[in-house]
Amino acid sequence: MIRYHIIYKILLAIYMQIVIAQCNFTVGAIAQNSQLIIDTTLASDKGSVVVFPELAVTGYPPEDLLYRPDLYQRVESALEKIATASNEHVIVVGHPWREQEFTYNAASVYYQGQLLTRYYKQALPNYGVFDEQRYFACGNESAVFEYQGKRIGLLICEDLWTDQPIAKLDNQAVDLLLSLNASPFNSEKQNEREALLKKRAKNHQLPIVYVNHVCGQDELVFDGGSFAVNKNAELVARLPHYLEKIQTLTFIDDLLTSEQALLPHTEEAEIYQALVLATRDYVLKNGFKGAVLGLSGGIDSALTLAIAVDALGADKVQAVMMPFKYTAQMSVEDAKAQAQTMGIEFDIVSIEPMFDSFMQALNPLFDNAAVDTTEENLQARSRGVILMALSNKKRRLVLTTGNKSEMAVGYCTLYGDMAGGFAPIKDVPKMLAYRLAEYRNSLSPVIPQRVIDRPPSAELAPDQVDQDSLPAYDELDAILEAYVENDLSLTDIVALGYDEAVVSRIMRLVDINEYKRRQSAIGPKITQRNFGKDRRYPITSGFGQEHK
Repeated sequence: MIRYHIIYKILLAIYMQIVIAQCNFTVGAIAQNSQLIIDTTLASDKGSVVVFPELAVTGYPPEDLLYRPDLYQRVESALEKIATASNEHVIVVGHPWREQEFTYNAASVYYQGQLLTRYYKQALPNYGVFDEQRYFACGNESAVFEYQGKRIGLLICEDLWTDQPIAKLDNQAVDLLLSLNASPFNSEKQNEREALLKKRAKNHQLPIVYVNHVCGQDELVFDGGSFAVNKNAELVARLPHYLEKIQTLTFIDDLLTSEQALLPHTEEAEIYQALVLATRDYVLKNGFKGAVLGLSGGIDSALTLAIAVDALGADKVQAVMMPFKYTAQMSVEDAKAQAQTMGIEFDIVSIEPMFDSFMQALNPLFDNAAVDTTEENLQARSRGVILMALSNKKRRLVLTTGNKSEMAVGYCTLYGDMAGGFAPIKDVPKMLAYRLAEYRNSLSPVIPQRVIDRPPSAELAPDQVDQDSLPAYDELDAILEAYVENDLSLTDIVALGYDEAVVSRIMRLVDINEYKRRQSAIGPKITQRNFGKDRRYPITSGFGQEHK
């Protein structure tokens, strides 16, 4: 008996299980989040180290909830309950923590009901969508705990992207590093994360476990994709993107191993699933019964409908085709065909009677002015009225269908096609919208091919196509990427081979339409810089008048 006990102790010293808990947490739902943490822990193998993401207790980012004293009362109560679940597990969990007059982005480690260590995040990001320096003080000490004969270090998200936090662990005989993260998605992010961790692991000779959130939170999408690397920079595990997943790794001697195969990821698949997750979480977490949108027979609304159905289910989505005298018959046919294919509630409501009533009331006020974009915008606003009425009556959120290219240059109507609560493809450039439509059809053909092939048109005037007002979308998207995402000047963009007059006009349109974007529905960020938290430009500004 004594011999078996000795063998068991030896095995414990060389064998340890690490559980990656890639969960969907809701900002502010502290009791719900803590119960998810407890349930996930108790479902894991006894003796495991169960690791949760950054600020899991409150969700990320809690923003100005962090200014509320009662938030910390709830957090402390939640941590007490979490500690009681640690009798046979080690729990590593992220949460905010107030210490005297300072607030920290913290990670706590509990075992057998006791706090083993508490770590305060050292590197606070204050760029792009992040403003952690608004809320948190910087930690300056490392945190290491011992379990089953191993020394385990902690870092939180941005700590890995700077040199000092991990360097401080070099002289502390650390065997394994756990990184708690709330890292939002963009189309290049996973490759950047994996390259960084391989570099850190190799340089510091440390295996690293990277645990990430998976959820949609307003305009942010946390894509999961948690993973682990060995000290020799080998990728040993990658969890799926956009799905909750619990995966157990084995730490033997000084190497991490996993029995599950690495999951491949492609750009179109990642982006599409990001949009689906963001739409699902925004609609359902905000208590709506479903979604409603205008289905025009064009590519943008077709893609938005596919995303909505994949996110919510066909029984929770309604589409309305709202034709006018300029609407092509093929648009009605294609909208109806997609609705039937996807099995959703579908209605056709002409806006002509409403438009005519508006014009009858407005004509005396127009003083015989010539027809212009006013009448075009009135068509869009008539459609907005119908959709918002359905939203109110049925408690379904209106999804707007504009893409990033249109939002950038103001090719959209305030209180018309911009009316709504969430914009699934707001950060999707037009050419990417086509790629995503093709990707979705590769799974099952739901978008009529004619919708993808035909020239895009707002159909607000006779024989209208988008290219009457805008450059070709491939050219427009390239100019917008250069100006909006890369901050290039007029001279720099022209040097790339684009016509100066075209570039100047596009830059001006971007600048003067900031007031529209400020009033637009939020949508998920999927590019390097979105219109929202990423890009905060003044509405009233003379900068655009001095581009040259």
